[in-house]
Amino acid sequence: MDTLFWMAVATVVVVLIFDYTNGFHDAANIVATVIASRAMTPVQAVLIVGFFEFMGPLLGGTAVANTIGKFVDLNGVDPQLAVLIMFCGLLGAIVWNLATWWLGIPSSSSHALVGGLAGAVVAAVGSEHVVWGFRELMTTGQLTGVTKVLLALFVSPLLGFWVGFWIHRLGRRLLAGAKPTANATLRKLQFVTAAGLAFSHGANDAQKSMGMLTLVLMLGGFIPSFEVPFWVVLSCAAAITLGIMSGGWRIVRTLGFAIYRVRPLHAFDSQLTSALLIFTASMVGAPVSTTHVVATSIMGIGYSERPRAVRWKKAKDIAKTWVITIPAAALTSIVIYAITRIMLGQTT
Repeated sequence: MDTLFWMAVATVVVVLIFDYTNGFHDAANIVATVIASRAMTPVQAVLIVGFFEFMGPLLGGTAVANTIGKFVDLNGVDPQLAVLIMFCGLLGAIVWNLATWWLGIPSSSSHALVGGLAGAVVAAVGSEHVVWGFRELMTTGQLTGVTKVLLALFVSPLLGFWVGFWIHRLGRRLLAGAKPTANATLRKLQFVTAAGLAFSHGANDAQKSMGMLTLVLMLGGFIPSFEVPFWVVLSCAAAITLGIMSGGWRIVRTLGFAIYRVRPLHAFDSQLTSALLIFTASMVGAPVSTTHVVATSIMGIGYSERPRAVRWKKAKDIAKTWVITIPAAALTSIVIYAITRIMLGQTT
C-alpha cells in the first residue's frame, strides 16, 4: 500500500507537470495574434489570458475529462503497474512537449498525451487495453475511445481553416470602406476574443489533465469510480494557468509572424474562430488541439485574402510535426517505460 501510495503521488505530480507544460507550450497559441497585432502588450496579454484560463476549467464542466479518462482500459491490471503505465505515458508526453517548445515548433499537447499514454499501455499490457473504438463505430456508429479523440483532433484543424476563411471573408465585407481608425476598435475587441479563447482553452485542455489525474486516483483505488473531484479541477486549473503565465514565447514568432502577416482584423477573426470551435468542442466532450485550431485559422484567413502571401512552407513544417507527434510521443513513453522497468528491477 505504501509503494502504491507513493507511486500515485509521483504520478499525480507528473500529471500536474504535464498540465503546466501544456499551458507553457500553448501560451503562444493564445497570445500570438494579440501581440502580433499590437492589441496588447505581453504583460496585459498574460494577465488577461491567465485569469480567464483559470476560470475555464472551473466553469467548463468535465465532458472532455470523461472522454480522455476512458480511452484506455486498465481495469483488472495490477494497481501498481497501472499507475506506472500512467506515469510513463505522461512523462513521454512531457518530454515531447519540451522538445518541440525548445525547437519553437507549435506541436499538439493533445496529440502528445494520446500518443504517450497509448504507447505506454501497448508496451506494458498490450493493445487490447486501449479502447480503440473502431468496432463500436462500425457496428453502432458510436464514437468512443481513441476514435472519438482522433476524430476531434483531426477534424478540428479543417474546421479551423474553413471557419477562419469564411469569418474573415465576412469581416472584410462588413468593414469594406472603413477608415483606418477601425483598427483601434478591432484591437479593443480583442480583449473580449482573447478572453474567450483563453476560457475555452482552459475548459478543453485542463480537462485532459483532470481526466488523467482522476484515472490515476481510480486505478490506485483512492476513489471508487471515475468522478472528477473538485480539488482535481482546482489543481489542474492552477497548473495550466501557471504554465500560461510562464509563456512559451518561442512559438509566438511562428504563429504570429511566420505563417501570415497578422493585422488587427486577422487577429480578431482568428481568436473568434478558435474560441467558438474550442468552446463548442468542450461542451460535447471532444478534446481538440488549440495549436491546430489557431494555426489553421490563420492559414484559412490568409488564404481567403492573399493565398500567395501565406507561407505554405512553414505550414508544411507544422503539419509534419502534427503527423509525427503521436508516434514520437508513443515511442518516447515506450523507451521511458523500458528504462523505468530496468531501474525497478535493479532496485528490487
